[in-house]
Amino acid sequence: MRSQRRFLVTGGAGFIGSAVVRHIIGSTADGVLVVDKLTYAGNLESLAPVADDPRYAFERADIVDADKMREVFADYRPDVVMHLAAESHVDRSIDGPAEFIHTNIVGTHILLETALRYWQGLPDDRRADFRFHHISTDEVFGSLGAHGRFCETTAYAPRSPYSASKAASDHLVRSWHHTYGLPVVVTNCSNNYGPYHFPEKLIPLAIINGLEGKKLPVYGAGNHVRDWLYVDDHARALVIVAAKGRVGETYCIGGGSEKTNIEVVRAICALLDELAPDRAIGRRDTLISFVADRPGHDLRYAIDASRMTSELGWRPRETFASGLRKTVEWYLANRPWWQHIRDRVYGGERLGVLT
Repeated sequence: MRSQRRFLVTGGAGFIGSAVVRHIIGSTADGVLVVDKLTYAGNLESLAPVADDPRYAFERADIVDADKMREVFADYRPDVVMHLAAESHVDRSIDGPAEFIHTNIVGTHILLETALRYWQGLPDDRRADFRFHHISTDEVFGSLGAHGRFCETTAYAPRSPYSASKAASDHLVRSWHHTYGLPVVVTNCSNNYGPYHFPEKLIPLAIINGLEGKKLPVYGAGNHVRDWLYVDDHARALVIVAAKGRVGETYCIGGGSEKTNIEVVRAICALLDELAPDRAIGRRDTLISFVADRPGHDLRYAIDASRMTSELGWRPRETFASGLRKTVEWYLANRPWWQHIRDRVYGGERLGVLT
């Protein structure tokens, strides 16, 4: 494997993608080309910390544009493709599933076709080192009961338009390996949180609403359980899988931090009261508002990440308490980043309500 690899990161201006790019530029000698359509959730400000590095480049492009993808591959000549471009919010998939099918399924197919033709044309030594790394979600496995955890052999049972579209893309990626020999690795992760998170998701929405003294909406009774993974731990894991993961294999990445939604929101309230007290607002937990549940809301997700530890030597560095504190501190210190989104892109309104 070459000492300096060239990563092509689709969706690299998104939440997880930008964390991967910042990690590669900040902690390795490798180069990165970000390919991103810059939809509502793509934000070049999330890449500002590395934008002046000569090893970083950006191309605004849509992965469903086959001609553009062929041009990008031919010009950049990547060693590793990390495919993170996706529509990713369950609530938005309820409101408009077509975009999820278009980007997550059709886009992945076009990217696979492009990568296959590119890989087939590489010299033997570079063909052996090339990897197509597809990043997916634990939501493809469906809903757990009170016990057990998802692992690499868990059967698929997606239950939302979003998770169904990701399940389809996972199956496409594996089929391109088994049918055509494309060297792929697949990862399925638990819920991410951390800096630069678009504020439609639970944790950033609760932080920002709490700072503004607005209601903190919690679905149902708040008893839904998620396994929380700090985004920088995830980024580090993804680069390890791209370098050391076995071709054709799947790796589950989790934070080992199961929390109910109401536990998460109450922890955010406590941190905001400590770090940003506001007499006019008072105690933030008085802002909690239980709302009608999301349609088809999965009860519990949890990841068994033991394979990542035993085979690749990765484990999360952040506990949920330490990661959440870092996250709240980041939002306090970076108000211009999220205020721009709040004012012009997404104001915190509820999505995914069936009428």
